[in-house]
Amino acid sequence: MSVIKATASDTGEPSGESVTRRKHPGLLFLRDVLVIFVVAVLVSFLIKTFLIRSFFIPSESMADTLEIDDRIIVNELVPDVVPIERGDVVVFKDPGGWLTARPEEPQPPLVAAADWFLAFVGLTAPDSNDHLVKRVIGLPRDHVTCCNALGQLSINGVPLEEPYITLPPGDSKASRDDFDTTVPEDSLWVMGDNRYNSQDSRYQTDTPREGFVPIENVVGRAFVVSWPIENWAWLDNYPAVFDGVDGGGD
Repeated sequence: MSVIKATASDTGEPSGESVTRRKHPGLLFLRDVLVIFVVAVLVSFLIKTFLIRSFFIPSESMADTLEIDDRIIVNELVPDVVPIERGDVVVFKDPGGWLTARPEEPQPPLVAAADWFLAFVGLTAPDSNDHLVKRVIGLPRDHVTCCNALGQLSINGVPLEEPYITLPPGDSKASRDDFDTTVPEDSLWVMGDNRYNSQDSRYQTDTPREGFVPIENVVGRAFVVSWPIENWAWLDNYPAVFDGVDGGGD
């Protein structure tokens, strides 16, 4: 007598593969979570690398526009895709001699690993202390001077009304110290909004770039304060202030 062996399909039972899947739903869930996590990390890395990234504000040189420990979001399409404009608030790498070297503080391995990962996906900015944030005042070939009889800063002979600057009570000069400069090609003249408390282009003339910032050093344009919530704001570049400026960088 021949013996017929029933298969899973003959008896209506699930195949071996289906049984395996039913037996291990937790593994499938973990696999899906891992895939989603890896994709999210890669997307975050690409966004941070090519589109936007976060920085925190370590000084008061841009007060009242930006306060110490504010977090800002920076558009990295500027200046490679989108051109820089007068009035833009930009983050840039030290052109050389602007910042004092700071020794790295040792961290426990787990903390260092966590910081590295958060920086990798753009959630933290441990290199903020290696960058500066200022407002662009002069573009290449602009003639920037201060101050006229009314205490105003002028670009290419046009005096500016600057609503974004912070001055000491009773003082109306846009700069504590007078200056007269012409911006070289491929460079910027930048100033802090807190005009009497900002080590900006005016006070970096003894550095290798004589106070000018190479455009290639610009990381991007800050466009929003993202944290803390009570300081949330879009960052304006005040185009109306510079509307009457001709020549120079135009």
